[in-house]
Amino acid sequence: LQKADLLEACRLLAAKGYTIYATKGTRHHLEDNGIPSVRALWPDEESESPDFPYEAALDLIRSRKVKMVINIPKNYTAAELENGYKIRRAAVDFNVPLFTNARLATAFVKAFCTMSMEDISIKASDEFKLNT
Repeated sequence: LQKADLLEACRLLAAKGYTIYATKGTRHHLEDNGIPSVRALWPDEESESPDFPYEAALDLIRSRKVKMVINIPKNYTAAELENGYKIRRAAVDFNVPLFTNARLATAFVKAFCTMSMEDISIKASDEFKLNT
């Protein structure tokens, strides 16, 4: 369900020309829904073909080739939790924005892709009106 929640955000990013890196299952889901992506390897995964080596997710984060990480566990198996932890830890260690909630990630991507710098203004805290 989480992957389905992110499809709209991924479509927006792809339409804006961003490269989406995705691990195997997510990449298949994106491709099945017409969203191009590049395969990234889980921390515990080896490249399946020496002729076409995939980049490791951790290397993509460490080199800052990715500008944002969305990592949401699909289950709570030991391997899933360990891989997810390593990816989230790397994002934090290398100051790459990290989202662990599909709704929040989608909201951020929508704002990022639809607003220009001219649409954003800085306000003092007392300028915000609260709906009470």
